[in-house]
Amino acid sequence: MAVFVALGAFLMTLAGGWTAQRVTDRRHLVLGLAGGLMLGVVGLDLLPEALRAADTEIHGVPAALLLFVAGFLLAHLVERLLAARRAAHGAVEHAAARHGAAGQETAEHRHRSPEVGLTAAAAMVGHSLMDGVAIGASFQVGGGMGTAVALAVIAHDFADGFNTFTLTRLYGNARRKALAMLFADAVAPVAGAAASAFLTIPEDVLGGYLALFGGALLYLAAAEILPEAHHAHPARSTLLCTVAGVAFIWLVVGVTG
Repeated sequence: MAVFVALGAFLMTLAGGWTAQRVTDRRHLVLGLAGGLMLGVVGLDLLPEALRAADTEIHGVPAALLLFVAGFLLAHLVERLLAARRAAHGAVEHAAARHGAAGQETAEHRHRSPEVGLTAAAAMVGHSLMDGVAIGASFQVGGGMGTAVALAVIAHDFADGFNTFTLTRLYGNARRKALAMLFADAVAPVAGAAASAFLTIPEDVLGGYLALFGGALLYLAAAEILPEAHHAHPARSTLLCTVAGVAFIWLVVGVTG
């Protein structure tokens, strides 16, 4: 079942890559809905389940909450490190450009370095692999939990597919390579879900993992997906899509719980 559901993430990732080539002005609505789905899963289903499964306390605080905060901070740390590297890379290009034509040629070469785009896309593939593991782990808790987490992963994988294709092409890679990385990103959650089928995760470990994953998922929704959705189009319709995403997860939790 987990592998079957992960096929939805496969299709959504491909849809994100396809949209990256043919994006319209409606992208903000899609991202707004995706952010709402992710927020709903974290707050209404994933975190409560993690608290139930990992019920131990550390220094008066539930271990699940500590791992939830750790997941948020870990995602924030990774994002900041990548931002610092991009800033340093931009500073080198600016300094090179000040040295005339030769420097401009060096800056252009650095900006167009295909390896940078492929490395960024490979990181997206690794992230999608862990998404698949999360789907499989949540189905070990129960079908309702698995469905809710799968919805969040599927919503997120649209953005993953969009970004994987865009990043690969941005740094001068051929369209063929961009499509290959997009396909690898689409297959990754299916592979992760299949691998989890051969593992039996203890309930407390599973609860801790879900809490950690929930913190990272909340960061992606609050710090990346939703700000991107409202950046260029702070429209009321975008906000309504976000609220609709949360309400839909509330409905799913009520029906499957």
